[in-house]
Amino acid sequence: MSTNEELTIVIPAKNEERLIGTLLDSICKQDYERIRSTTIYLANANSTDRTVERALSYADTLHIRIIQGGLPAQGRNAGARMANSKYILFLDADVELGDRGLIRRGVELMKRRQLDCATTFILSEDTNVLNNLMYLGNCIIQIGSKYSRPFSPGAFMLFERQRFNELGGFNVSVLYAEDFFLTKNVNTKRFGIVPGFIRTTNRRFKQMGHLKFIRLFFRAVANSGNDAFFFEDHQYWAEQDS
Repeated sequence: MSTNEELTIVIPAKNEERLIGTLLDSICKQDYERIRSTTIYLANANSTDRTVERALSYADTLHIRIIQGGLPAQGRNAGARMANSKYILFLDADVELGDRGLIRRGVELMKRRQLDCATTFILSEDTNVLNNLMYLGNCIIQIGSKYSRPFSPGAFMLFERQRFNELGGFNVSVLYAEDFFLTKNVNTKRFGIVPGFIRTTNRRFKQMGHLKFIRLFFRAVANSGNDAFFFEDHQYWAEQDS
């Protein structure tokens, strides 16, 4: 089977044995006609569990390749360097695609409107009111960003590869919101939101606490024009590794 030259998927992962199967199952169910020939790079950040083995168990149905990763920005860049396709879809390992047509609609939107970048909405995996309110706020900010500084979460970020490279990819020196730091430089006319959603875990809220997460998120939005903010140590990754 020839490799899909239209799309590559990149997934940074560290110790995602429990969750990676949910994402890969949802990819398997996609009605995008080239999904079986789409190369999926899993950028493994020295996992100590069975993340790699779990991902490779899908090798009969998906074109999965394991590469060396690191922090999410490093893993995404590593996958992007391997890609030769027109588009690259970056996904977080703890998400689930919301319906069978999400990837197809994303690629169609990118082609139809000649976009540089597109994202979709994020929903909570549970019914917790506070979690859902936070993601609702995130969705509102995503919509508003179409008219100011585009915001695409790294959980689902579809990029035109040439433009991604022109922007320099993910800046690995950025210590917080490396996804926003990249996409805020996309022309608003070349940014779109794919109808649909992904579901994600709420582990970031549990690790950081809702209040700290909200405060840091809105500080990033308020400092969108102040690049220095993103290079400051806000202890975000310390929270993720604790």
